[in-house]
Amino acid sequence: MKKDKHGCDLQSCMLCKLCIPAWKPAIAAHRQSFTLKKGQMLFREGEPVNGIYFVNAGKVKVHKHWGEEKELIVRFAEEGDIVGHRGVGSEMVYPVSATALETVDLCFIDLAFFQATLKVNHEFLHALMMFYASELQESEKNMRNLVHMPVKGRIAHALLFLRQKFGTNGDGYINMTLSRQDLASYTGTTYETAFRIMSELIQEDIIAISGKSIAVKDPARLALLEVDAG
Repeated sequence: MKKDKHGCDLQSCMLCKLCIPAWKPAIAAHRQSFTLKKGQMLFREGEPVNGIYFVNAGKVKVHKHWGEEKELIVRFAEEGDIVGHRGVGSEMVYPVSATALETVDLCFIDLAFFQATLKVNHEFLHALMMFYASELQESEKNMRNLVHMPVKGRIAHALLFLRQKFGTNGDGYINMTLSRQDLASYTGTTYETAFRIMSELIQEDIIAISGKSIAVKDPARLALLEVDAG
């Protein structure tokens, strides 16, 4: 983890947008800015919580152990998102790990300052509560899909969700690179099954792939796979 001398502009992340103006000098004094390379970890599952991270640029996967030698990706974070909040509770350990998917710039604030921020900044506290509720609903939906939805439906749902969250570039590709293994970990399946289903979707002219970039060519047909599977 390399220190970044520039860091956040005090305007972009969830905290900076919602804190009261008088609190920003305190954020500037307490924050630590870092840059991670692709594959580096922010924190590891089971480690004690020492603070909260805000993503300034880049993308992060949040994942946890799932069975022996497997991982389940529970969410993706991008610019403006918060990471590490799942560890704030009675046990104060991170229940998940977080790993950079590409070069990532982020800010870190220690736990004591984060708790003081919650007491002073009521708008941020309210937004964080709503974020927790939304994330809980999405997590429950994903767990229900793992149990009841066939793999092809889960992959269709994942691709549509990622397309909505990250948008597309000028060529129509989702604005993130996603390996087959990460797609498998996100949809709760094996690499081999994810590869087979993606090949089927390519043959059916529903998606296109260039390296690790994915384009949804026919979102309506992909949505039908999601609905039929559900």
